[in-house]
Amino acid sequence: MYAGLWRILPGPWPVKLLALLVLLAAALYGLFWHAFPWVAGMIIPDEATVGMARAVGAALL
Repeated sequence: MYAGLWRILPGPWPVKLLALLVLLAAALYGLFWHAFPWVAGMIIPDEATVGMARAVGAALL
């Protein structure tokens, strides 16, 4: 996948590297400013299962 992306990008390797860095920065921007806040709005902290596995396991014993 990465080799195919590298071949698709135009120009010599410094231009390709710069283009990949810009694409990576755009992807991270999209994740941190749009995707992660959207997902965080759907997570209910009271329904987290951290620590609950021990309590359930102890009840079954």
